Amino acid sequence: MTSCLKKQLSNQSSHLLAECNAGEITMSLRALRTLIAIAQHGSFARAADTVHLTQSAVSLHIKSLEEEFNASLFDRSRRLPVLTDAGHLAVERAREIVALYDSIASDIGGENELRGRLKIGAIQTALASALPLALAGLAAEHPHLRINVASGMSAELATRVEAGELDVAITTEPVKPHPYGLVSTTLYEEGFWIIAPGSCAGLDFRQLLQQLPFIRFDRRAWAGRTIDRELRRLRLHVQTSMELDSQDAIIQMVASGLGVSVVPLSSQNLEQLKHLEVQPFGSPQRTRRVVLLEQEERPLARLATALAEAVKKHAPT
Repeated sequence: MTSCLKKQLSNQSSHLLAECNAGEITMSLRALRTLIAIAQHGSFARAADTVHLTQSAVSLHIKSLEEEFNASLFDRSRRLPVLTDAGHLAVERAREIVALYDSIASDIGGENELRGRLKIGAIQTALASALPLALAGLAAEHPHLRINVASGMSAELATRVEAGELDVAITTEPVKPHPYGLVSTTLYEEGFWIIAPGSCAGLDFRQLLQQLPFIRFDRRAWAGRTIDRELRRLRLHVQTSMELDSQDAIIQMVASGLGVSVVPLSSQNLEQLKHLEVQPFGSPQRTRRVVLLEQEERPLARLATALAEAVKKHAPT
């Protein structure tokens, strides 16, 4: 690798930005975002969809970076592009530069006003409880703050935060194995509950779980792993009839009389399930922490702190 490349991609990301004029910064940032997207998605075509460019424009961005750094960033001899050693270093530095740039608007805003862009991921229970009110409050207080929201399971969202695709994510507290280099701030807690058709009132938790078809929460999800461990600890043998990754779908299946399940629920969720038989799961009842997950070294402190405080304000009790 050339000394020129190492110099251009050094840890002094702020110096690199300072030496460019405004037009060069805008173009270079778009190219760096494109590079990050290719590394994340594994192909030029999927990266083009992510950054809303044509595939030819994506190719031009990479060509411009390779000319600027005087190095090949991808091995194009294979069916899919593979990062070279220089490419891996470029992606690492690109994430640092883009993160630094995205934090500038927040840092130079007024003492109380937040600016910039915040890409948030959130699990389903957060989307259905605290997050909408929290975002509405942030939008009213900080009209120049741009927020994008994506939904998903905790494990998936954590991976996207680690890759830089999301700035922060509202997930459950990480369960091993989980991505490294992430830190979490506790927002609130949720309990795990057994839910069954209303006609099952009067049965205890063992009868519910062992006599009815069991609709399992996807074990790829952190919640699913927690449920599975507790079932083993209680020595409960369930009759799995289906395994789903959507909590709404699970609740609908139970409401239709197709079986029993265990799901994490907030107090708002519980209020909406009065037509079902609901019992605490575990002895004592299992709970999970809902947290704000972010990269340990990502400079978004003000934005992340504001989001955390807004969610806590509207958190279920």
